Amino acid sequence: MRMQENVGTFIISLDFELYWGVHDVFKREKYEKNIRGAHDAVLAMLETFQQYHIHATWAIVGMIYCTNIMDLKKHIPRHTPTYNNKKLSANHYVENNPITEQDYDLFFAPYLIQRIRATPNQEIATHTFSHYYTLEKGQSEEQFSSDLKTAIHIAGKNGNNISSIVFPRNQVNEKFLQTCGLLGITAYRGTENSFIYKLNSNERKRFIKRVLRLLDCYMNLFGHHTYSLPSPTNNLVNIKSSRFLRPYSKKRSKLESLRLKRIKNAMTYAAKRGEIYHLWWHPHNFGINLDLNMVLLQEILNHFILLQKTYGFQSRNMRQLASDILANNTSKSNY
Repeated sequence: MRMQENVGTFIISLDFELYWGVHDVFKREKYEKNIRGAHDAVLAMLETFQQYHIHATWAIVGMIYCTNIMDLKKHIPRHTPTYNNKKLSANHYVENNPITEQDYDLFFAPYLIQRIRATPNQEIATHTFSHYYTLEKGQSEEQFSSDLKTAIHIAGKNGNNISSIVFPRNQVNEKFLQTCGLLGITAYRGTENSFIYKLNSNERKRFIKRVLRLLDCYMNLFGHHTYSLPSPTNNLVNIKSSRFLRPYSKKRSKLESLRLKRIKNAMTYAAKRGEIYHLWWHPHNFGINLDLNMVLLQEILNHFILLQKTYGFQSRNMRQLASDILANNTSKSNY
């Protein structure tokens, strides 16, 4: 299916990272229920995406492809990130924390990657090999290149051609985009076009921005975060995020209707104007309260079906959208 002119596009991307994505934030015992539950969440989402004919992008941390700790150590890149804060490094975590067989499901899930690959219209993208932070002090472009090459290699060994990247913690270092392009990447997920979503390496700690981002989930404070088809830069397409789908929270359960309304209104706005709405989250966000989170997702997808019937709103993954944009850009340049 080719991209249709003047028709809105619904993008879903998922950051599939297991414990590699939170090892520097949560102690294992505090968050392991979410991580173990992510396995069931992935399967539930795949079934639902197939039911609704959703095209989604799964940005996968390369370490997840490994079957065990010995397999992982065989794939560690030659140049690993030398963050000033060593605790940010997944490699440092491996060297200093035992990973036993009973905990493998916290770190590895090659069978889930195969399930994703076997599901129609799902793109397998990269979330770097080691959940690499491109804005942290101490690391270098050479180290990033080594990490990304390893991610692309291990994906390729498993039959997956990588053309899209989602940067961990949404840390987009524009100086590294050329490296991405040289390695065959054509699409990446940038952040929303608002100052509250622009992050430097240490800005996640800034309380005011965090509060504003939370409020923006429930009320239209900074716009719908939809956008028209982007133009490529050096054959790279920035498919910006529109909304992080926050998981169900019991303490904010009375606000769930507001959160859903905020998302639906933005989707409708995009569909009517022929713009893009890009929703993203992590499978481990659904790792607990899976049923309640899936009810919310189905509400969103039911609204997508309504917009599809009414306005022609289409579901695309990042690779498909970037491919169409680049092809359209090439055809225009030939005139």
